[in-house]
Amino acid sequence: MNSELNKKYQELIKVFNELDSAIVAFSGGIDSSLLLKVAYGVLGDKILAVTADSPSLPRRELEETKKIAQQIGIKHLIINTEETKNEKYLQNPNNRCYYCKAELYFKLRNVAHQLKIKNIVNGTNFDDLSDYRPGLKAAEEYNVVSPLKEAGLTKNDVRELAKELGLDIWDKPSSPCLSSRIPYGQEITLMKLSMIERAEDFLKEFGIRELRVRHFGNIAKIEVNEKDKQLIDENIDLIEKKFSEIGFKEIEVANLRSGNLNLMINVRAEN
Repeated sequence: MNSELNKKYQELIKVFNELDSAIVAFSGGIDSSLLLKVAYGVLGDKILAVTADSPSLPRRELEETKKIAQQIGIKHLIINTEETKNEKYLQNPNNRCYYCKAELYFKLRNVAHQLKIKNIVNGTNFDDLSDYRPGLKAAEEYNVVSPLKEAGLTKNDVRELAKELGLDIWDKPSSPCLSSRIPYGQEITLMKLSMIERAEDFLKEFGIRELRVRHFGNIAKIEVNEKDKQLIDENIDLIEKKFSEIGFKEIEVANLRSGNLNLMINVRAEN
C-alpha cells in the first residue's frame, strides 16, 4: 500500500475509533462494503450492517449483500423501505434520490434508537461531492456520518484499498438503483422497475458485468462498454425476442456512461 493511501486508511480508522457504535447503510456496492469491513475491524460487534430492500433494489444485489456480510462476519439486518409508495418519488423529479435517502435514513434512525446505536454511516466517498447527489442533503438532515469522505478517499482509492484488504468485489461495477434507469420526469412504476430488472438479468446471463437498460417507454436503451457490444450483436435475435416478451418494442444500443440521465438536467437550476 502506498504511503498516501495508507495515510487515508489510517484516517478512516481514526474516524471509526471516534464513533462509539454505528449502523452502516449497506447497499452491497464497493463503497459500503469497504466501509463495513473497516468498521467491523475497528468496532467489532458495535457495528451493524443494515440493507434497505424495496422494488428499486435488484434481487441479485440483495443476495450479494447477504453474501458479503457473511464473508465479513458481521451482523446483517434487512429492512423494508417504502420510497415507491411516495408520490413525490414516483413522479421522478431530478431530486428523486433525496426522497429515497430521506426514507432510508428515517428507517435507519428508528433502528438506531431501538438498538441504542449512536451513529449512522454511509458510503459517500470524496468523488461524490463533485457529482449531482441530491441524497447528500438527506444525509445532512439526519446527521449521517460519511467516513470515506472524511478520510479523503476517492473512488479509485476505495477500490485500491478494498483490494489491499482482500475484498473479492474490489472491482465490482457500480450498480445504481433500478429507478435511475427511468428518465427524470417520467413516472416510476413497479411495472417499469420489473421490466428493467428482467432485461438486465437476461443480458447478464451472457457474461456482461456492467450495463444499464434505460426505460424510454416502448424503447429499451441498452448501454454497455465498447468491448461488450459484440456480445450484443452476436445475440441480438435472442435479445430482441426476450425484450419483446418483457414489453419493449424497440432496442437501441449505446456506450455506457454512468450517470447518463444526469446529463439531461440543468444541475445549476438545482443549486
